[in-house]
Amino acid sequence: MEIRVRRDVVVVDDAELRWRFSRSSGPGGQGVNTTDSRVELSWDLARSPALPDELRDRAVAALAHRLTDGVLTVAASEHRSQLRNREAATARLVRLVEQALEVRTPRQPTRPSRASRTRRSAAEQKRREVKELRRRPRRTGPE
Repeated sequence: MEIRVRRDVVVVDDAELRWRFSRSSGPGGQGVNTTDSRVELSWDLARSPALPDELRDRAVAALAHRLTDGVLTVAASEHRSQLRNREAATARLVRLVEQALEVRTPRQPTRPSRASRTRRSAAEQKRREVKELRRRPRRTGPE
């Protein structure tokens, strides 16, 4: 079985992926105490030959907060069957790696338009007038 992340990135199941199964805490009736339906899928991202060096570096940098010694681990326990949890874990791993490999362009800073500056200035003036009206009136005239 192979997992295809993008057209140019392939992860081979038996060589690079590690599966762990344990008892799930979710629904399942009497079978929940006897079935190992919770799935943990681990992939050694930092040392994987499936990724070219440039993509690997980008993925490691983007997923640094999720990696433990270069290994990316995802868990799935939302389904009652182990097979469906395996599929969910695989989909989660693929989604994480796809997002990590996206090239993000930095936002181009823009300047406010003349109309927006005028509106802002008018709103500030209006607030000043409202607050001025809340103050106690000044005494004017001879004292």
